[in-house]
Amino acid sequence: MPDGNPFDFYVVFLYNSVMFNIVLYEPEIPQNTGNIVRTAVATGSTVHLIKPLGFDISDKHLKRAGLDYWKDAKIFMYENFGDFSAKNPGRYFFASTKAGKRYDLEEYRKGDYIIFGPESRGLNEVLLKDNYARAVRIPMTPDNRSLNLSNSVAVIIYEALRQYGFDGLIDKGHLTGE
Repeated sequence: MPDGNPFDFYVVFLYNSVMFNIVLYEPEIPQNTGNIVRTAVATGSTVHLIKPLGFDISDKHLKRAGLDYWKDAKIFMYENFGDFSAKNPGRYFFASTKAGKRYDLEEYRKGDYIIFGPESRGLNEVLLKDNYARAVRIPMTPDNRSLNLSNSVAVIIYEALRQYGFDGLIDKGHLTGE
């Protein structure tokens, strides 16, 4: 246990046991966040929510979209980006349509934080400019503004997991005989 502080041990344990961290910066739509929580549980990822949120955390649409996955979700809440970054050292990636690099060209590491912006406007340009070397983009046709947030999270998280051979995930199904 580092320095005898139980909290430090918990942080080290959490960091080593989490595959990836999904960070939602000021999410606006409860159904998207609920879907993302479901994806996080299915992939062994942790969700970090940075305020302000565009909904109440008890919103019925948020809960319905996450179905019965809420009990298994690892979710942390932060007052602002400064609060989040002070509590979470590590490698950050910034998902944005303004990025100059494709998401699949990056080499992800276990424990990385992948940050997604609000649905209506994406991450702000100041944050992107300061972190442009770690900004990643999902390719799409020129006439499209962006993908749905929950789809974008799934695309990038599954690429990161693919790079680790889907470590820890069940990769074979079976028929039920019905």
